[in-house]
Amino acid sequence: MPKSHRPRANKAGEAIDSIVGTPLRRISAAVLALCMASASTAQTAATETAPAEATLQEVNVKSQAVRETATTPVIGYRARRATTATKTDTPLAETPQSITVITRDQMTEQGMANLQDVLGYAAGVRSDAYGVDSRTDSVKVRGSNPDTYLNGLRDSFGYYTSTVRPDPYTLERIEVLRGPAGMLFGAGTAAGVVNLIGKQPQFEAQREIGLQLGSFNRKQAQFDLTGPINDQLAWRLVGLARKSGTQVDHVPDDRALLMPSLTWRPSAATQFTVDALWQSDKTGSTAQFFPWIGTVLPSTHGRLPTHRFIGEPSDRYDSERRHIGWRFEHAFNDQWRVRHNLRYSHNQNVGVYHWADFSTIVGGWGADPIGQRVIGRKLSDTNTKTRMLLLDQHLQGRFSTGALQHTVLAGIDHARQDEQTWRAVRRPSTIDAWSPVYGRITPGVARTRLPDTHQRNTGVYLQDQIHWQNWIFVAGLRHDRASSGVQGKPDAITSATTHRLGAMYTTPSGWNPYLSYAESFTPQAPRGSVSFKPLRGRLWELGLKYEPPGQALAFNAALYDVQEKNRIQSPQPDVYNQLGKTRTRGLELEARGAVGRHLDVLGHYNLTDADVQLSGVPKHQATAWGVYRFNASRSLGWSVGAGVRWMSAFRERTGPRVPATALVDLMLAYDTEHWRVALNVANAADKTYVSTCLSRGDCWWGARRTVLMSATYRF
Repeated sequence: MPKSHRPRANKAGEAIDSIVGTPLRRISAAVLALCMASASTAQTAATETAPAEATLQEVNVKSQAVRETATTPVIGYRARRATTATKTDTPLAETPQSITVITRDQMTEQGMANLQDVLGYAAGVRSDAYGVDSRTDSVKVRGSNPDTYLNGLRDSFGYYTSTVRPDPYTLERIEVLRGPAGMLFGAGTAAGVVNLIGKQPQFEAQREIGLQLGSFNRKQAQFDLTGPINDQLAWRLVGLARKSGTQVDHVPDDRALLMPSLTWRPSAATQFTVDALWQSDKTGSTAQFFPWIGTVLPSTHGRLPTHRFIGEPSDRYDSERRHIGWRFEHAFNDQWRVRHNLRYSHNQNVGVYHWADFSTIVGGWGADPIGQRVIGRKLSDTNTKTRMLLLDQHLQGRFSTGALQHTVLAGIDHARQDEQTWRAVRRPSTIDAWSPVYGRITPGVARTRLPDTHQRNTGVYLQDQIHWQNWIFVAGLRHDRASSGVQGKPDAITSATTHRLGAMYTTPSGWNPYLSYAESFTPQAPRGSVSFKPLRGRLWELGLKYEPPGQALAFNAALYDVQEKNRIQSPQPDVYNQLGKTRTRGLELEARGAVGRHLDVLGHYNLTDADVQLSGVPKHQATAWGVYRFNASRSLGWSVGAGVRWMSAFRERTGPRVPATALVDLMLAYDTEHWRVALNVANAADKTYVSTCLSRGDCWWGARRTVLMSATYRF
């Protein structure tokens, strides 16, 4: 582990422990009491099922492929079950809404280093909506911004300054639900939800350590250790340390994290998992906010290089996250079970970085309009602290009424977020963008504290999944009450009732057509000292799912119509307003799975007719990826992979035309019983491209070629 990270890594447990305040301890005591009561209730069942438990332990590896659940690891690229669309363990083929599951195997084999790269092959997703941005993962789904969840609980109500970039190495899978999920989550936009599922303790020992070397002097060490303590307890510890640069000069990408977790399973009916995370990121801003002229449009001196940095080497964007939470589940019998999910988090983001003046002359060089050599720059200087407490608990029941089979879900969730922000206003400066000379730092000034902001949301929901002959119906109802406020001003209080309806017809041949309608209600936290109305949305979706009998393949097609109101827009950095109604329509086609025993494939096509008020999204996108294994076993021998990502040309309103782009990714790997050595190359042709250009005047570079060599030892 690099020396610069050792002191903080050694204090990880201390940092996590410090966030547990009195309210959390009270809740903890209540839930632990419930656990003990549940364990006592289930004691008889535990005694009766103990022999079966022992037998299952012996055949766990063999039965993994046939007894897949929505929480177990998946072999290959095709998951069969998920929870994000319904909060129940439901087959994807029986879910009347579009959902893509990115498995651990896919993340490992594609070798993507961050969340937006991992989502590059997901249907309906524009994963690099703002190109290379070291501060956040910029993702759009169906032309709009989705909400990010972690293990079923919202990551943040605020902007990217309210959270920390998740690391793919900590994740078991990613579920991308396209379309409103507000009926269940209470904060899912009309775009949908990206639900990150973290790695969980396993009752079978699995251990690995790994090293990575890559482009921009990337060096990373990582480990993932899990196994049983005894028949009732299992543990897991995931950690990594990284020192790295980026494609932009003077911008690092350093990270250290520890993620411990512990599962207590006193019986087959009861499970309680506690997990925590400490993560520290030290980076800057790769987003230089360069104007149109010099990026997508040539300037007097040509186009600026993608590595150009117009800030100061002392610029920084540092983030730290600490969270602790638990998940509890108890089955009273085969029909009824209860689940409880809680997380408390504390995030801090300190950003002191320059960005180019693209607005004095929209898309041009305001400080040097003729020579186009000296560029104006502004300085952002903020410190944001965000605290969140999230709870979700529900009761699930299965029963029949005549010929109808019901899976009923009734629950309540609550979220509260408090945010403090300090900001300094600095004078603008200039720099020679073609031959920068650093050291012209604006004199430091003290930050002043902005008014504190807070967000509260409580919702109750009821859902019924009904099976009748070949038909599946889903009906849901939710009521929310939300309040948001800025210190010194009255709270804005809103409430809403949202609905969900879906119908699917299943056939023995695997062709399952469906029709879905869903609504969303999303409270939006204040930004700075400005409050916003909740985001409202609704979706109509007509789809078809096909899983050929006897084959490990799944195909999905969907036509959709999404409408939203009150989306927040940023015409300038740190300036926000709300849009009126927007409407986006489109078509999505997706396929993933295995062809025979040697070839895994996935691909998709998006046709997106986005509203002109929304940020630019390509009308056409397509991807294809495949991995061929020379040995039928996934864990032995050579494998090669290749993929292509393509998007059509597009423009955002009055912005310039962004050219079409096709990128090629490659993979070569060798596996033995204990070792995996892999070489991944993203954008193998090293294509220079612009990811997007905004009508406000700035453009964002896409990622250049990235080479990653990794070696992993399993034991």
